[in-house]
Amino acid sequence: MVATIQRKLNDSAVARWTALVLIALMMFFGYMFVDVMSPLKSLVESARGWDSSTFGTYASSEYFLNVFVFFLIFAGIILDKMGIRFTGLLSASLMVLGASIKLVGISEWFQTTAFCGWLNSWWVAFPGSAKMASLGFMIFGCGCEMAGTTVSKAIAKWFEGKEMALAMGLEMAIARLGVFAVMWLAPMISKQFDQSIVAPVAFCTVLLIIGLLCYTVFVFMDRKLDRQLIAAGELKEQKSSDEEFHIRDLGAIFRSKMFWLVALLCVLYYSAIFPFQRYAPNFLEVTLGIDAESAARLFSCFPILAMILTPFLGALLDFKGKGATMLMVGAIIMICCHLSFAFLLPLFPTKWLALLLVVTLGVSFSLVPAALWPSVPKIIDAKILGSAYCLIFWIQNIGLFAVPLLIGVVLDATGGYTVPMIIFSTFGVLAFIFSFYLKIEDRRKGYGLELPNVKR
Repeated sequence: MVATIQRKLNDSAVARWTALVLIALMMFFGYMFVDVMSPLKSLVESARGWDSSTFGTYASSEYFLNVFVFFLIFAGIILDKMGIRFTGLLSASLMVLGASIKLVGISEWFQTTAFCGWLNSWWVAFPGSAKMASLGFMIFGCGCEMAGTTVSKAIAKWFEGKEMALAMGLEMAIARLGVFAVMWLAPMISKQFDQSIVAPVAFCTVLLIIGLLCYTVFVFMDRKLDRQLIAAGELKEQKSSDEEFHIRDLGAIFRSKMFWLVALLCVLYYSAIFPFQRYAPNFLEVTLGIDAESAARLFSCFPILAMILTPFLGALLDFKGKGATMLMVGAIIMICCHLSFAFLLPLFPTKWLALLLVVTLGVSFSLVPAALWPSVPKIIDAKILGSAYCLIFWIQNIGLFAVPLLIGVVLDATGGYTVPMIIFSTFGVLAFIFSFYLKIEDRRKGYGLELPNVKR
């Protein structure tokens, strides 16, 4: 009986990796929905009367509620108070709700309604379809960002003292496969349904419902694990006052220098990645003079090396360490890629060079996230870990909201992608500076960012 209690569900490799797949599938479908309209930018602009500024505003809307209504901060509090089961189901449900509203907004039917006509003239000169799609994207963004932090805390729980970085790396690899898949599938589905915008979005909305079902299965597994942890004395049914999360605990996060270094590094790095993804297919379309479908397929190679390398880099972190060094190397690679996009590719507009740069940028996208997220549990107490992740995501979302807007305005003003690529590379330079400072602080204070995760 004692042996049965001591062997918990997450001690089984099959059980914990099954749990990982279930929660990673939710993020896989979420990543697909995030970028489903990126390869359709030209089509959306011609079919719905959008321009680059409108598209940029729509892309930024995903982060509006997270940033200005502080939803991500509330999400962190919900996560630490209510746990990963409730928060995960809530986030998946919000993704489905937001996706459904966006689907209605871009539909042909909605364009004929009196409500859409009113939206066209309401507030600002902005197409009613874009306003409705942006509202849905805002709600989806609340769920998607909340899901990201919930998944990170869930992995930290299920893989504590085990292959945590490898697990986080595999989760990110599966999620990024969504970017690869949607860059191929969205144009194909659109073409199959007579250049439809609605069909790809509807397809990804159905996948989000499947993702909700996957997380529901994980909830039952996690409930069983908690019962085993309570039986083994490793988890209390009722936490003491000292163990419970309190709002005042947020002060400990804000007072941490390491938190701010990680958060600023995060916002700078991701501001040069995710907003770039929104515009990359159109950038390749314009720069190489190819059609939108070919450009989307070319950019779909972006996450290929990231998917392959991230699990190996996670394993390297687990058994060898060197997390802070990986952050610096990743920032350097990103700087070189964006500068090459700005100056080299326009001089030699060939597909092989574009493919080389896109895939190399994917290497950077392996190094930085693989090292960044497993580092947070090393600098933040477990009881406020969810809030720390959400605060980092909140600061990150400020950049992810502002940068697409900025790029859209710059595109309309300059008519080309040189200045936007210089902006992206500047973020990379700043990210490198913070990663260098992070390594210095780790060496001084001994947080263990360069040490392995697996306890021997």
